[in-house]
Amino acid sequence: MTPAPHDKPASSEEERWLVINGRRWRRTDPCLPEDVVTELKSQLGRGRSGVRAAKAAGDDQAVALARRRVGKAKHGLGERGPYWWEEPETARVMRARQVLEELAALDS
Repeated sequence: MTPAPHDKPASSEEERWLVINGRRWRRTDPCLPEDVVTELKSQLGRGRSGVRAAKAAGDDQAVALARRRVGKAKHGLGERGPYWWEEPETARVMRARQVLEELAALDS
């Protein structure tokens, strides 16, 4: 099945990867709506902050929960999990929105 024109995968390595100090990092999925990216990055920041605070407090359970938030946010952004450029845009956006719902559930 041929993808629809708006579902074309990114063709450039520069669109897929960011290189810092010789290490490759997967870029955020460029097709995600800005509001979704903003919320996922906010959740990522909360998770990273939570990891730092929990480590300082010596709370292993809180570290694990904060790392879970980080992992989910990175999956939603496309920075972990399946390569975003190998999937249709619609599936990627749906996954990101689903991750936001899962992150909201962590707060309840």
